[in-house]
Amino acid sequence: MDDLVKKRVAIIPARGGSKRIPKKNILDFFGKPMIAWTIEYALRTKMFETVLVSTDNEEIAEISRAHGAEVPFLRNQHMDDYSSVSQATLTALDQLFIHNGKTYNTVVQLMPNCPLRSTKNIKDQLEVFEQSEEKSSLLSGFNYGMFNPWWAHIKDESNEYKKIFEEFSTVKRSQDLKPLICPSGATWISSVNNLRRFNSFYSDTYTFYKMNWFEAVDIDDFNDLILAKAAYMILNGRI
Repeated sequence: MDDLVKKRVAIIPARGGSKRIPKKNILDFFGKPMIAWTIEYALRTKMFETVLVSTDNEEIAEISRAHGAEVPFLRNQHMDDYSSVSQATLTALDQLFIHNGKTYNTVVQLMPNCPLRSTKNIKDQLEVFEQSEEKSSLLSGFNYGMFNPWWAHIKDESNEYKKIFEEFSTVKRSQDLKPLICPSGATWISSVNNLRRFNSFYSDTYTFYKMNWFEAVDIDDFNDLILAKAAYMILNGRI
């Protein structure tokens, strides 16, 4: 194992209290628990000293171990509905240090509800991060398409619709609008020092690694699950 690999850790945050899709992280997704896809892709990169699942749920822990992840402890903080995922990842780093006494330079957060990001996605994004001089945060994202926020309107208290962004014009062509990028939880990378400094992957100089939307689908509710299944079938030539 080379020195770079020894200094990298992949953390998969997977709490058990999902509300919109109960037991989402272990829901069957084309023959495997959803979290298994992320674990297996991370392991296949061979770029991490440790692939750790941080969970407060023993069922998730057991399934994760069965698919090759390390789960030496259950999460002891930040497993409520209000803590950020970044806080959960920092807690995992603290618990991991208590467990094995090791320190890491680079942390890669992989959300289990993004089962379509591939081993190649992770490796390519990590290589871009390692080649950057600043080693700032590199987040996965994709360009907005038909659901472009520039077109968003809101109904006010008088039941009148108003555009949210003043820059949007009804006479401006869609291709003339500035491109916007949508974050995906697929792969978020940071130096451990930067993550601790900002308490978030959104550092002062964060940037994005662009994926295609098929691989970036982030499953939060049942509509997302339908979309992810359609994307899986497209990616695997079933449509």
